[in-house]
Order: sequence, then structure tokens, then C-alpha cells
Amino acid sequence: MQKKDCFFVGKIVKKYSFKGELLVKLDTDEPQQFLEMESVFVYKHKNLIPFFIETLSLHKSSLLRIKFEEVDSEADADSLMGSELYLPLDFLPKLSGNQFYYHEIIAYQVDDLKFGPLGTITGVNDATAQHLLEINYQGTEVLIPISDDIIKKVDRNSKKILIEAPEGLIELYL
Repeated sequence: MQKKDCFFVGKIVKKYSFKGELLVKLDTDEPQQFLEMESVFVYKHKNLIPFFIETLSLHKSSLLRIKFEEVDSEADADSLMGSELYLPLDFLPKLSGNQFYYHEIIAYQVDDLKFGPLGTITGVNDATAQHLLEINYQGTEVLIPISDDIIKKVDRNSKKILIEAPEGLIELYL
């Protein structure tokens, strides 16, 4: 299994007990969706290593309290601190309507209601407070905020996204 075939679940941020339990900060708005996991990949030494789960539960609603098989001591837990957890892309629930995962819209064509064909999505900038679509328009990068007010339709069959950019935004880049 390679990292490109997986999605980021969360990061181990703290030890919970002296028996090897760990707390994971999840990268989700719905932490309860991860309560049925039987195993997970831990990213260590540039490799994804499968770990089987003994027990898991939510801790203070936003953290996942996890106990891996064969991680039975504080020293074992220390060796995993700061590690990232991943699951295969197949485990992501299917989305419908205008909802999408960032990795799935790469290479989608973007059309604006007023401007027409805008270009192809080359990436998503999620390092800022407002996440942005990175679109290649004839060699120029155009950044469009990801917002329900702007994204009007996601068509998975034709791999197109229809937007209505705020007045003057596209013209800033051209």
C-alpha cells in the first residue's frame, strides 16, 4: 500500500495510559465514522505499516482513544508519538451532490456561469483559512474559494464543476 492510495485519518498526539493507549487528533467533522475500524496504517520511516486495533473510543468528542495490538507499554506508545494514520481510499464514504473530496476533483474542468470554460483543477490549497481551488487557465494560476455560494454543480460523470465566481475575481488573474 502506498500513501497516494490512502487518505489521512489523523495524527497521534498524546499517550493516554501507561498500557500503550494513544490519543489521535482526527482530521474530520464526523469522528464517529472511525469507530468501526479494525486496522489502520501508521506512517513511520517513510512506510505505511499496518496496525491492528484492540479497542477504540471517542475521547472528549474530538479525539480518538486507540489501543493497538502489541503496543502494551509506555515505551511502545512513545515510539508511535507524532505518527500519522491512514486508511485506503476505498474506505471513504461515497459523497453525492456538490460534496467532494479534494483528491477526487484534481483534473476536473471548471466552468464559470459568466466567464465560460476556466481551466483544469491542478490542486487544492487547504493551508489557508479559506480553502482554494487551484485552476490552470492557459498557463496562469487562478484561485477560486471553495464555498457553497460559489460552487453551483459538481458533475462526476463529465468531471466538471460549475461555479459562479464573485464579480471581478477571475479578471484579477487575467
